[in-house]
Amino acid sequence: YYDGARYTTKQHLETLKTNGWTFCPVDIMDAEGEVELPVVGGKHLTRDIVGKNYLNYDFTVILSHFKGHAMGGFGGAIKNMSIGIASSNGKRLIHSAGTTTSGWGNPKQDDFLESMAEAAKAVTDHCGDKILYISVANNLSVDCDCDSSPADPQMGDIGIFASLDPVALDRACTDLVRASEDHGKIHLIERIDSRHGMRTLDHAEELGMGSQRYELIELD
Repeated sequence: YYDGARYTTKQHLETLKTNGWTFCPVDIMDAEGEVELPVVGGKHLTRDIVGKNYLNYDFTVILSHFKGHAMGGFGGAIKNMSIGIASSNGKRLIHSAGTTTSGWGNPKQDDFLESMAEAAKAVTDHCGDKILYISVANNLSVDCDCDSSPADPQMGDIGIFASLDPVALDRACTDLVRASEDHGKIHLIERIDSRHGMRTLDHAEELGMGSQRYELIELD
C-alpha cells in the first residue's frame, strides 16, 4: 500500500526468506494482477479489489493477530480480512472510503471504519460457508504489526479464539480486553475507543456479516 520493504512482489519474496517462510509454497496473490469482488449493501464501497490469485482457492482461513491499531482502533478478523486481502489499489480504496485508488484520501473516521467492514463483507459473500476465523490475542500492543516502530506490548496474552462469525470473534476479543485484570488494558481500551473502533463491528452487524452476541466456550 505504501513504499517500504514489501512494496513489490520481489520485496515480498525477500521478506518471506527473511522471516523463514521457505518451507512451503507461498502465493503473492496480486503478483498476476487484480480482480474485483462486489460489495452488496455498502454505504461507501461498491467493490473490493483483491489479488487475482485469490480466486484460485476454495477455502479461506482468516488467521489474525489481535492487537490495537493506530487507525482502526484494533486489528482483528475484520480488519485482516479487508485490508489484509485487498491489493494495493484495494487498500487505497478502503482507506479513502471508496473515493480513490491513487492515494489515502481524507475520509471521516467512521467512513473509513465502515469501509473496512464493507470490504470484509465482499470476502465473506465470496466465500459463503467456506471460511473460518482464528485470532491470536498475544503481545498486545496498541499498534499494528505493520508499524515500523510499534509500541511495546501493553498487556499479557489473553488466548487463542476461533469462530465461524467474524463479528462475534472481534467482539469477544475486545470484550476480553475490557474485562481483563491486566492494568495494561487501559492503553488498548483508549486506543479502541479514541478511534471509534467499535463502529467497524456495528456496521458489519448492520451489513448482516454476523452478530455481536456470542457464547464463549473455553477449551482446556
